[in-house]
Amino acid sequence: MATTDAFAGLECVDCGAIVDAAESHRCPDCGGSLDPTYDYDAIDLDRETLAARPFDSQWRYAELLPFDRESAVTTNEGATPLVDCPELADELGVERVYIKDEGRNPTGSSTDRGASVAVTAAARDGATDVALPSPGNSGQAVAAYAARAGLDSHAYLPSRSGFTNKAMVNVHGGDMNVVGGRYGDAAGAFEEGLDEHDDWYSLAAFATPYRHEGAKTMAYEIAEQLEWEGPDVIAYPTGAGTGLVGLAKGARELRELDLIDELPALYAAQASGCAPIVEAVEDDREEHEPVEHPDTICGELEIPDPAASPRVLDAIRETGGGAVATDDPDILESAVQVAKSTGLELIPSAAAAASGAWELAERGAFDGDETVVIVNTGSGNKEADVLRSHLMSQGV
Repeated sequence: MATTDAFAGLECVDCGAIVDAAESHRCPDCGGSLDPTYDYDAIDLDRETLAARPFDSQWRYAELLPFDRESAVTTNEGATPLVDCPELADELGVERVYIKDEGRNPTGSSTDRGASVAVTAAARDGATDVALPSPGNSGQAVAAYAARAGLDSHAYLPSRSGFTNKAMVNVHGGDMNVVGGRYGDAAGAFEEGLDEHDDWYSLAAFATPYRHEGAKTMAYEIAEQLEWEGPDVIAYPTGAGTGLVGLAKGARELRELDLIDELPALYAAQASGCAPIVEAVEDDREEHEPVEHPDTICGELEIPDPAASPRVLDAIRETGGGAVATDDPDILESAVQVAKSTGLELIPSAAAAASGAWELAERGAFDGDETVVIVNTGSGNKEADVLRSHLMSQGV
């Protein structure tokens, strides 16, 4: 399988060692996590070249990905719309608000981007089985892309994952392991399964260097859709941090290539019942402290011990962003209000980004002339029962 011309291998985020991409997903020198790296001087990509290409897939940016488009395991993920929401701009007191609607990806979530790149890497490396723990969406996405690549998949999901995610893992032919309890329990069961199967190829967040590599294409699309002007702020619902780390990397690369001038301020949005990143930001720590008793209806955000929190915190600080947590009822109400005013359907976990943006506005975080992007990481249809239950609790 061909790699792209500029792809230079994997760089350890801890010690800086360069590792051949086919050798390992951990640094052989220090055990640190790895990140794809590129020779940016070898990349000839400008705005005019991109404008001449069809806006049809994240793989239109193949020069900035490890593998070429012809060898990618893809179902044309990415190329999602950026929807102008003037009503929300008025409510937040800013110039413009857009929703990046990732719910329109093939399996209904932003995790398709990373699944495409990670499964492509697994197929290149000769894997027969891929496996991961997941709060829901990534398990469904990996099952879909593994099926397309002819690989067996094994997903470990907590019992409280949404019905749609669990059903579709099976529909795609995946081996679904439902673990009683919460995400931490599913992650523990996954580690046990991984120990018992030497032939399983891990696609857990940040265990593979490639899931956040797919997520970074959101930054490319947002910049291009805004005609390379802004945004000032991106609010992103944050659990493990894959999306936020990817956005920061994508923005850095665009600046490296002189396609943008400034990095957007990245804000991690979490639920107050499980907000390790928010707490670390507020306490000015370099790493999170695990949440002992996580409790939120937003299953995709209920990651009490995000292993890559230093990278998430670096992304927030590097971009001049921040972190914000709101309560579950406010998050669910935000999803309902966005649906009523814009017609867009936010998954409850993604509504934390909308709720977080409202909270930031109430705190006076905006000057009034900003362009704000709220990322909807999943289709509201995946958890329509949760939104409907919220309405019923309000007597609707």
